[in-house]
Amino acid sequence: MERSEYVQKIHRRLSRARTAVTRQSLQEELEVSWSTLKRLLKYMREDLGVSIQNTREPPGYRYIRDADGNLPELPPLGFTAEEIFALLACEEVMTRLQPGLLDGELELLRKKLKQLLGKRQGGADQLAKRMRILGVARRAPPPAIFGPVGLALGLRRQLRLHYDGRTRGEMTERVVSPQRLVRYRDNWYLDTWDHGKAEIRVFAVDRIRQTSLLADAAHELDDALLDAHLGGGYGIFSGPAPHRAVLRFSAHRARWVADEEWHPAQLSRWLDDGRYELEFPYSDTRELLMDILKHGPDCEVLAPPALRTEARQLLAAANAQYAAD
Repeated sequence: MERSEYVQKIHRRLSRARTAVTRQSLQEELEVSWSTLKRLLKYMREDLGVSIQNTREPPGYRYIRDADGNLPELPPLGFTAEEIFALLACEEVMTRLQPGLLDGELELLRKKLKQLLGKRQGGADQLAKRMRILGVARRAPPPAIFGPVGLALGLRRQLRLHYDGRTRGEMTERVVSPQRLVRYRDNWYLDTWDHGKAEIRVFAVDRIRQTSLLADAAHELDDALLDAHLGGGYGIFSGPAPHRAVLRFSAHRARWVADEEWHPAQLSRWLDDGRYELEFPYSDTRELLMDILKHGPDCEVLAPPALRTEARQLLAAANAQYAAD
């Protein structure tokens, strides 16, 4: 029998008992020696943080209730220290990405995991001290918006939202079926089926101003359809990707770009002189041009001609800003 099974049996016995449970009865029920029982009880007290009291009259063991009168609960069993650290790392990342995202029901789990590591080398608090997450151009949606969006996703319900779009600068009311919540470049986006437009639409969560959960079930879209529509183009822009960009990077910049994925369907090749060429599909030039221009003279657009022309025009306009100097 695994140690976790022994612990579960002890937990059930102590939880149900109205009086102290004797050592002999525990040994008989578990079919273990006294030394093994002592090790199990020590493990529950020290490693799992469970409050067990030795009693004299009658001699045995019983659970100590907390201030609210509740019996102890067992934390998740079967995790190594490394696995617990990994779980806490995930919790720490999600908390910093979007405060409040893992509050509520997971608070008890967070406490139990930290209890498990509390007596181990380093302790759980070391994780928060040693992690550094930097956000660039982060636009954090308020919990009052983020919470209902997550609820609609989990319950698979339709959502009415008021959206303050940046492109047109106007507020619109939409009824949508949320499909996926996407974290992209330090910001959150909601993939949806827009019932008014009868098409797949993507909304920046930070631009949602008001939400209300509807009783109607969400319209379900096939994952393959979502992937084809939202994953075809470059970056966050969705839709069919009829164009293919071909970029050439200098030998110096290639050392970094060659390790990056610009698109899941990208093609690449090294040139004899150390330069690097990258080819991938795209549907919209806005985000793509921002990424091209950030490399300055280390990136040249080879194709298509329209993208090359647009990049040249933007570079010329930027250069004109400094012409007077």
